[in-house]
Amino acid sequence: MLGGQGQVPILVLKEGTTREQGKDAKRNNINAAKAIADAVRSTLGPRGMDKMLVDSMGDVVISNDGVTILKEIDVEHPAAKMVIEVAKTQDEECRDGTTTAVVLAGEFLKRSEDLIDQNVHPTIITGGFRMAMEHAVEFLEKLSEPVKSNDEKMLREIAMTAMTGKSAEAIKDHLATIAVNSVKTIMEKEDGKITVDLDNIKVEKKHGGSIKDTELIEGIIIDKERVHSVMPKRVKNAKIALLNSALEVKKTEVDAKIQITSPTQLQDFLNEEEKMLREMVEEIKKSGASVVICQKGIDDLPQHYLAKAGIYAVRRAKKSDMEKIAKATGGRIVTNIHDLSKDDLGKSNWVEEKKIASDQMTYITGCKDAKAVSILVRGGTDHVVDEIERNLNDALGVVSIALEDGKVLIGGGAAPMELSQHLRDYATTVGGREQLAIEAFANAMEIIPRTLAENAGLDPINTLIDLRKAHKSGKKTMGLNVWNGTVTDMKKMKIIEPLRVMKQAILGATETAMMILRIDDVIASRNTGGPPGGMPPGGMGGMPPGMGMD
Repeated sequence: MLGGQGQVPILVLKEGTTREQGKDAKRNNINAAKAIADAVRSTLGPRGMDKMLVDSMGDVVISNDGVTILKEIDVEHPAAKMVIEVAKTQDEECRDGTTTAVVLAGEFLKRSEDLIDQNVHPTIITGGFRMAMEHAVEFLEKLSEPVKSNDEKMLREIAMTAMTGKSAEAIKDHLATIAVNSVKTIMEKEDGKITVDLDNIKVEKKHGGSIKDTELIEGIIIDKERVHSVMPKRVKNAKIALLNSALEVKKTEVDAKIQITSPTQLQDFLNEEEKMLREMVEEIKKSGASVVICQKGIDDLPQHYLAKAGIYAVRRAKKSDMEKIAKATGGRIVTNIHDLSKDDLGKSNWVEEKKIASDQMTYITGCKDAKAVSILVRGGTDHVVDEIERNLNDALGVVSIALEDGKVLIGGGAAPMELSQHLRDYATTVGGREQLAIEAFANAMEIIPRTLAENAGLDPINTLIDLRKAHKSGKKTMGLNVWNGTVTDMKKMKIIEPLRVMKQAILGATETAMMILRIDDVIASRNTGGPPGGMPPGGMGGMPPGMGMD
């Protein structure tokens, strides 16, 4: 279409595409990120509140775990999705501190908005933020305190700090002991360095009973029952065969036809099948196994032979469970049953079937030097059990990273407050416009103690004034006691968290804030409502309307 004589309008973007540029784009992105931070802010700290999330199917999740809430929220805005990624990364790295990371990202962007309004260029803000971030991480390393792997008391305090203010708080002492004992059981030392693989802790949930019935089992629980009722319910000094192959007659790889012309041939065929299955069971008996855990199926006939031999068998166990059983019992997973020998067998004092709630479960306990353990989580309802599991995962995460890094910080807002003050002093040494950005970063760090005060129903301004005064006079460990509203020594109150939690929260929040600040143009394609995949509206193959397939 001509736009005047000799002028043709140039259409660069597809019809329906929207575009935002300059300050409008920045403001829109910042507002979306702030909205996400505000959504979880009220859950931060020991006196934070819970959120009830109801999805389109009517399923309910009740939690005050930042990443759980953000995963459940259906978010459209791309900048908001970037902030949710901060929480997911924090969860993967530390299991705890997800709300802290999101609240920090929101506050960094809020402070940046003030600078943008003062015509400070986003590049200068991001440059100052990067300097502040690097300096903050360095300072936190100096501020941290060591923790030894044999200091169970401190490790329990770290776990209890992670659970304070959550559903598990009433029995946090019991759960903290479970968390510390389970992590210490599976940790491995190599060249003086501790590594912890939390995949070796199996958390099994069953509603019923009380939260206090949650227990650590030094072995593995699998949600499976024995395959035949005649099999023994309990096997002492069990020798466990772990099979990755089915105890069934194998089907041919290619399509094959077997032609049988007489009843005798049919009987011979069935006899041969039976003989093959019996030989499989004989191989198991020959190895000396008294328990079989099979990853695949077990046919009726082998079930009968195994039951007759007094062997306890479980079928269709998960691959992850098989690996954990191998680590716990010292057994090896065997793919070919004819290769099974007594050296491949795992050992445990007991293998037994127990009824938990309405389900039969197999307990493999009393494993010597087990490198995998199970935690059975109990609670009144499914919602309670799910939230206790999330709380326990936080505790397991913080204990494991405290052991791996060997460094902790004082919590209760003490570390961010000390860091904020240090960064203000650092800003004066930098000069230039970056100084403004570093000061904004320093002020943003105070959002943590401020939010703790707000969520506890305290006056945030008075709280910050008291905290600043304490830290100015060199009291580095002073934080907010949310129970009585006073500024207290958090070290004496045993409020401790791993260094990595705060470090990762600052890194993730700063990098996301910088990425959002650098965006000055948002080009969004809109689906115009036509069929998916760009199909013409007339039907398949560009047929005119009404000429589609019947």
